[in-house]
Amino acid sequence: MRRLKVLIADDHELMVQAVRLALAEAQDDFEIVATTTRGQQVLPLTARHEPDLVLLDLCMPGMDGLACLDLLRTRHPQVKAIVLSGVNDEDVIQAAFIRGAVAFIRKHVEARDLPSALRTAVGGAVAQPVFGEAQAQTAAAADEAGLSERELTILGSLGDGMSNKQIAKQLWLAEQTVKFHLTNIYRKLGVSTRTEAVNAAYRRGLLETPLLAAASRAVSL
Repeated sequence: MRRLKVLIADDHELMVQAVRLALAEAQDDFEIVATTTRGQQVLPLTARHEPDLVLLDLCMPGMDGLACLDLLRTRHPQVKAIVLSGVNDEDVIQAAFIRGAVAFIRKHVEARDLPSALRTAVGGAVAQPVFGEAQAQTAAAADEAGLSERELTILGSLGDGMSNKQIAKQLWLAEQTVKFHLTNIYRKLGVSTRTEAVNAAYRRGLLETPLLAAASRAVSL
């Protein structure tokens, strides 16, 4: 059986490296043919390398993941698109499926579980699978801080370096609504800036993702 050709699209270079490391454990099954950190490169790279599957984040400069899904479905219907995102919002997850994603993998997924998640998604035995449920400690930390699911999602977007405008677009919210949620997040975390909120979130275990943690450990070796 030939290896599946994979295109990785994520605006965080460390996450690209994390996926590389995770799939290296299953190199007999997967071949990474291209990577990009910019959404507008997904279509040209897909045309050039003809991957079997595209693994893409939802928030990328130039073109977001949902727009990429629309174009992939139209121009490359044979390619299976799988979303890898830190978003936990059910409306956004369903929007990805409506646009043709065959699976949604949350970045809470363990690195060792990523290859099997991709195999399941490509195999098609499970309709619209969602992998990588939020870890128990993350949920407990969110409860302790009094954060709602929407606030936790927005906090994750802050950790991804997104602007208010980008968050609003991704979550289909008014920018003023995002600002309202941020005010509540700052109050609950006892901080006053975006940077302080992200730092507090990492200290409290609200933003930890196993994929990034594995990549960070590898880089530090």
